Amino acid sequence: MSVDPQLLDILACPDCRSPLREEGDTLVCTGCGLVYPVRDGIPVLLVDEATRPG
Repeated sequence: MSVDPQLLDILACPDCRSPLREEGDTLVCTGCGLVYPVRDGIPVLLVDEATRPG
């Protein structure tokens, strides 16, 4: 399931305010690298829910 491209254009990382890019069923911050889940097509942009790339 993908995120609407118009929505992706306006979303930013809540931690560092960098743009996000879609990777599979997640959104990845282009700045700090945090990985945010997308559940049922809805991005969960909570720093507490994010993971660091491993």
